Amino acid sequence: MLIVKILFFFFLVISPFSEEKETVPSIDPIISALESGSSNDLARFFENSITLNINGQQGDYSRNQAELVLKDFFKKNPSQGFSILYQKESPGSISTYIGEYTSSTSIYRVFIKVSDSNNSFRIYSLDFVKN
Repeated sequence: MLIVKILFFFFLVISPFSEEKETVPSIDPIISALESGSSNDLARFFENSITLNINGQQGDYSRNQAELVLKDFFKKNPSQGFSILYQKESPGSISTYIGEYTSSTSIYRVFIKVSDSNNSFRIYSLDFVKN
């Protein structure tokens, strides 16, 4: 009986420390990159190949090509803010976000599609559509 009590106490005390904390990916770094208009920071979250649509000019790009296209877009449309309007998150799968990118001259609706890969988000589709 004493052994059972000792084992019970051991599992009660040790169990909380032995649990592995599951890391949940966050969209926050992507939002920050869009808020600051940083193509470099945003490209860190791109898949190797990404579908990019900037106001009707759509194409499939490598990570480096997409970064250059966005660098040009951010240069012509400096960020004055970004906010998420809608999110549909599916942990371990595909998530969709809709946001609003504001520049000094225009407002763009931004559609972001990400996959959850190795506990981090990877953007595979990004659309900027002028309001």
